[in-house]
This record gives sequence, C-alpha cells and structure tokens, in this order.
Amino acid sequence: MTADPNRAEVVVVGGGATGTSIVFHLAEAGVEVCLLERHSLSSGSTSRAAGGIRTQFSDPLNIAIGLRSVEAFSRFAERPGGEIDFHQVGYLFLLDRPEDVELFEQNVALQNELGVPSRVVEPAEAAKLSPLAGLDGVLAATYCPLDGHASPEAVAQSYAAGARERGATVLTGRPATAIEVTDGRIERVVTDAGPIETGTVVLAAGVWSPELARTAGVDLPVEPVFREVVTTAPVDGLPERIPLTVDFSTGFYFHREGPGLLIGMADRNQEPGFDAPTDPDWLEHVTEVAARRAPAFLDMGIAHGWKGYYEVSPDHNGLVG
Repeated sequence: MTADPNRAEVVVVGGGATGTSIVFHLAEAGVEVCLLERHSLSSGSTSRAAGGIRTQFSDPLNIAIGLRSVEAFSRFAERPGGEIDFHQVGYLFLLDRPEDVELFEQNVALQNELGVPSRVVEPAEAAKLSPLAGLDGVLAATYCPLDGHASPEAVAQSYAAGARERGATVLTGRPATAIEVTDGRIERVVTDAGPIETGTVVLAAGVWSPELARTAGVDLPVEPVFREVVTTAPVDGLPERIPLTVDFSTGFYFHREGPGLLIGMADRNQEPGFDAPTDPDWLEHVTEVAARRAPAFLDMGIAHGWKGYYEVSPDHNGLVG
C-alpha cells in the first residue's frame, strides 16, 4: 500500500485499542487495510479507560472473548510485540446484596463450565486478596486470577506499530466525515483530505461511531455514558499486588496504578448523552462510597483526574468494572 492511499479493501475508523487491534489482525491476514483516526492514536475513550481485562462475565460469548483476550495479552510481547504493562492480579467483585450473591454464584458456575477458574470467596479471604478494600456489609465476593489490567494506550500503539509492519496504513489527524453508499453498497469514505475508495468500512470509533454510521443510513444503538477517573499521588507501603476491586452495587472500583491507585465510579443515575449534565454532588457521593470501600483513599492526595465517555449498547452490558 502507499503511505497515503486513495483506496483500500477495508477502512477502519477509530484509532483506539479496538480499532488498532482490528487493523493489526486484518493486516496479519493479508488484507489491504487503512486506519483513519481524527486526532492521535488512543486519544478518545482508550486514553481514559481503566484498562481492565477480565473473564468474569455472565454470558458465554463474553466469557469466550475474555479468555481469548487474556491469552492474547499474555503473549502480547511476542505478537504483535510491545510492553503493555499487563498485571494479572485478578478481579475481585464485592457483593453486599443477597440477590447479587446468588447471581454471581450462577455466573461463577457458568464461568467454571467454560474454563474460567473463578470462585466465590468469603469476606475474610477477600480482605487478604485486597487489603485496601473496606468490607463493611460485604456478604461474599468473586475472584479470578486470570483477570487484571494493562495500559490501554500501550495496547493501541503496539497494535498500530504491528499493523504498519504488516503493510497497513495508519493515518492520524485524518477525520472521516461520511460514508458514501450507492444502491446499498459502500463506495468510499470521505475525509478532509479527499475520499478513500473502499467496499468495506469498520466503525471502531466508540461513542462517535453512530454519527458516521448515519451518513450511510445505518442506526447504531450505542450511547455515551460519562465517566470520571482519578489517580492518587504515590503511596508509601502500597501492596505490590492489588486486584482490580469492584464494589458491584455502586460500580466503584480501584486498582494499583504505578506507585498509587486508580479509582473510578460511574454515575448510574446520569442520562446517556454528550450533553448530559454532571451531578454537582457527584464527587461527594464518590467520597462517601470510597470511605466504605477504600477508606485509605481518603488520606491519599489526588495526582490526576480525567473525564471520558464509555459506550454502551441497549442492554448496558459492561457498565461495571
């Protein structure tokens, strides 16, 4: 392919972890593929993600995808190559409602059946696994050692580099503005630097995909949900291994991020949408939850904070953790 093609077999829109992965795998399979990213790689939701990687899901398809993902990330240094800071420290879901305990027991049974070594643990074991967790009211927890977290930005950059090595073209600062369709067939993707002829377009732009899909007459049922994440200043004596710990009833979560902690929580009462206002009392609510589920956080200084959008389908699958 040329460095700036005017045609490609497949055009992928979106340079986050998902889009770059798609481009890498297509290029590896010998497909002539071009990636379009309107800003820089991983500049959208990817750079604002918690980086969680898990197999603890409630349906067979997501469990299978989770297992494939863990396998791929475990061998990432070999294929496509690159350091993604993958810490396989596990996911720990804290459960403080009887109905959630019953639900997660069913989930664990399904996960075990499909090869995931998750298990239900008592609060005493949860305290050992996640020493910073506050367990007031916790009835049980679930844990899987396969799960963990990695650097989303490193994943995107490494996949993009691997794709380029395999012949793909990766164009940044190149927004796609429309998909032109004739008689039900895709003809080209319009960009601010001219069209790219193609017969196949993959939209991997997260919450920004529906706008582009509408230019092709397609309605994508994806909505943006606002999320806020903070990282703490360095913490002396922080345990080396801390699972990504999730308080299931509130969606509050934390994991180790370098010498400090990364902490996040979604506002489940906030309406989806780019213009949805944030609750002015939201930080106070997060602090109240943190006092119960990560009390040490109240004595830690905040180093950074950022806001981003999380895409959900109509069933809102994946909102937690």
